[in-house]
Order: sequence, then structure tokens, then C-alpha cells
Amino acid sequence: MADLFDSDATPEAQPPKEVNRPLADRLRPRSLSEVIGQAQVLGEEAPLGVMLSSGSLSSLIFWGPPGVGKTTIARLLAQETDLHFVQISAIFTGVPDLRKVFEAAKIRRQNGQGTLLFVDEIHRFNKAQQDGFLPYMEDGTILLVGATTENPSFELNAAVLSRSQVLVLERLSLVDLELLTQRAERELGKALPLSGEARDALHEMADGDGRTLLNLIEQVAAWRVATPLGREALATRLMRRAAKYDKSGDEHYNLISALHKSIRGSDPDAALYWLGRMLEGGEDPRFLARRLTMMSTEDIGLADPQANTVCLNAWNTYERLGSPEGELALANAAVYLALAPKSNAVYVGIKAARRLAKETGSAPPPKHIMNAPTKLMAEQGYGDGYAYDHDAEDGFSGQNYFPDGVRRPVLYQPVERGFERELKRRSEYFAKLRLQRNA
Repeated sequence: MADLFDSDATPEAQPPKEVNRPLADRLRPRSLSEVIGQAQVLGEEAPLGVMLSSGSLSSLIFWGPPGVGKTTIARLLAQETDLHFVQISAIFTGVPDLRKVFEAAKIRRQNGQGTLLFVDEIHRFNKAQQDGFLPYMEDGTILLVGATTENPSFELNAAVLSRSQVLVLERLSLVDLELLTQRAERELGKALPLSGEARDALHEMADGDGRTLLNLIEQVAAWRVATPLGREALATRLMRRAAKYDKSGDEHYNLISALHKSIRGSDPDAALYWLGRMLEGGEDPRFLARRLTMMSTEDIGLADPQANTVCLNAWNTYERLGSPEGELALANAAVYLALAPKSNAVYVGIKAARRLAKETGSAPPPKHIMNAPTKLMAEQGYGDGYAYDHDAEDGFSGQNYFPDGVRRPVLYQPVERGFERELKRRSEYFAKLRLQRNA
């Protein structure tokens, strides 16, 4: 469990020391005021602060990364509202177990006590199991507090979400982690044998996870060293914790979104950073190659037709070289895309064209641009009046190519950037000729 403390508590306020108890358990907060971080949720004007001051607590969904205090806050909420605290995990709890929990909560309610049911990893319950909570939430048998590391919008039923308030818990900042380290040192009765730089490195290794930090502190505190250790010595003794990255979860989509928007925003440094984050997290470089190629067509398009070729070549280079050498080709492509002129004119145009296609249904092409391979088709007028553009002045006939009765739209509107500046000039030239030919 992640148990985070405020730095102002005194050693006398701590529970009796027990050497065999894990440090995280010994530093368990006893009130919400002792929780480190999460001011956006726990502050006086924040959602939980307002609920508690008004005496009206609703069902909640805590959404956040591991080790930021979801379980601890739920336990303390039950304590401060005089509700019986029940904790279950969706990983280990089946339907028969849930029935027992609900029946026990009913009995408590009949005896005048409410139940705060904390469900860890609530997103792992299927739809039917989630629906099972609804009647007990509605009649007040339980106050549900769910915890999830996944986006509730995708993982939880709309019915459960509509009856709950989603609160986002954030990874702990470096300042929060330093406060937690100071609390641990007071509990241990000694300072960690680390230089200032190594202390910073320890916080970086925790990656915003309070539980991980306390586990690392417990290891470091047990070392017997004559002088404080530096950053390199610490890295040698501890295996650095990998940054949080789930290739199939929220972080996967959050980071690829960050990479995409950095490229769209013409920021090569940010593009390299997010590309590096994903590669370090173990992302499949082929996925990145596909997404870079997609960005070249969606956000750059004909403003720089070479961009798509650069991406395809980078992808091909990776396939030939593999990792890590082939990843440099992807980095080259990311920087090229970031610095390329941007246009989504074709992207907007094809979306508009598809909408028009749905509206016009199966309207046939005008007969003059349909071939007549059979005598019957020729008799029906197929191909009659077709103007062969190469025979026309300027190589342009100006004929209509849309279905009869469909008003000519303007679907492609090139921008004044990159190569599309030239395409815009050509489009305007042909539009002028078309007006002249059809005047």
C-alpha cells in the first residue's frame, strides 16, 4: 500500500516502532491531513475537502498510477465518516464473494452503520459484475470507492460512472518524495547515507511512486557505508526502476499522443523526447514507424510530399538494421516531420468527400465520362460529348466530372505553406479556366 505522510508530524505521533514491520506500514497516515500530495483532491476547496466539510460523501472512483495513496485515502475517508471499511480486490473476488460483501453491508445498515466498500483494480470486473454494484449504491447499502490505474472512460460501465465522481490522483512530485524521505528518516532515526545528488537520483528512481520510494529507502538504510554514496554508487547498488509505461494501456496512448502533437506543433526536441520515452519503455519500433508514416500523411500531406517517403525509408531502414541502430532512422524521420511545413488540407478534403459520398448515395457518374465498351452502352449515350483534355487548349477541358444534379463542391483547399503553396496556385489557375470554359 502507498502510505504518504505530511512532513510536520512529530516522531512522538508515530505508532510504536516494530522492526519487522515494513517501513510503508509503519508510516501509515492516521488522518487525511497527514497525506502527502494530492492537494487537488484533498484541499479545503478540492472535491473531497468540500464533501467532507458538507457531510455529503458520494461514491468515488480514484484514477491514478500506483503508489500515490488511493488505498490509504479510501481507508481514511471511512475513518473520518464513521463508515465500516471493507477492502476487496477485483483480481481475487468473484460473484459469490461479492454477494457475501453485500449481505454483510445490508446487516450493518440495518444496525445503523454504513459501509465504505473499497474495490482495488475495479476495472478488472466485467460488465455484469460492475452492474451488480448498482442497486446497493442506489439504496445506500454501500458507498463505493473504486481504484483504477486505467482510464475509467474506457474501462468502467457508464451506469457506474454516472453514480460516481472520478477523482484523478497524480504521481508524486520530487518535492512530495523529499517530504516522504524526511518522514522515513525520522522514523528510522537516521539520515540516509547518500550525497545530495544521490538523494535526487533515489527520488527519480521512484518515478512518482511513494510505495516504491519507501521500499528503496528501506534497502538503502540497511547498508553499512563509511561515507555517503554518490549517484553512480547508488545506481550500481540499486536496479533503477523502469519508468511507468504500459504498451497496451493509458500510457501507451498518452505518449503516442504527446509525440504526435509535438510533431504537429513543429517541436523537434519534444518529438525526440517522447520518441525516446516510448523506446525506453519498450515500445515496438514498428508501431512507431507506422504512426510516424501516418503523421506524414495526416499533418504534413502535400505541404511536403517527401515526408511520406522519408518515413517509409526510415521504416525500411529499421527493418533492415533492427534495434538499436535502426531506431536512429525513426529519430531522423521524427525530426524531419517536426520541421516540415504542415497541412491537413487533403485530410480535411477526403473527410468532406466521404460525407458528400454518403449524402449522394449511388448517384452515377455523368454519361459523358463513362466508357461504352458495348453497342448497347453506346446507344444509351455512354461517352457522348466527352472532351479529351489533351486535345483542348492548355490541356484542360473544364468538363464536369461530378454526378448530374450534384452541385460542385470545393473539397481540397491547399494552404500557403511548403509545396502546397504551388498546388494552391495550380488549383486557382484551373478554377479560373473552368469558369471561362463554362461561361
